[in-house]
Amino acid sequence: MHNQKIYSMAFAKVYPLYINKAQRKDRSKEEVDRIIYWLTGYSEKQLLTLLSNNTDFETFFKQAPLLNPARKLIKGVVCGVRVEDITETLMQEIRYLDKLIDELAKGKSLEKILRA
Repeated sequence: MHNQKIYSMAFAKVYPLYINKAQRKDRSKEEVDRIIYWLTGYSEKQLLTLLSNNTDFETFFKQAPLLNPARKLIKGVVCGVRVEDITETLMQEIRYLDKLIDELAKGKSLEKILRA
């Protein structure tokens, strides 16, 4: 998929997929939300607003209150590409989130996922 299509895709379309992926592995929506809050600095209320407004991925990340500096510690492969090697900033942010959700689905503890 062309990057521009991903950037303009509504976060609300992908959010349920993150939750389904986690729940298939006996993880919770609350854990997915905690990951999103940690990564972006959004509050629960802000996340709900973004979802109801069908905010696109580009806006979702550009307007994030505080992108967690510890996200740079996220390493590994998503969609066959190492997240730490992605040069396009927005795509890297999206893949950081994908990687964290993957780690949740693989059974990692939230403490490890959130680089605590």
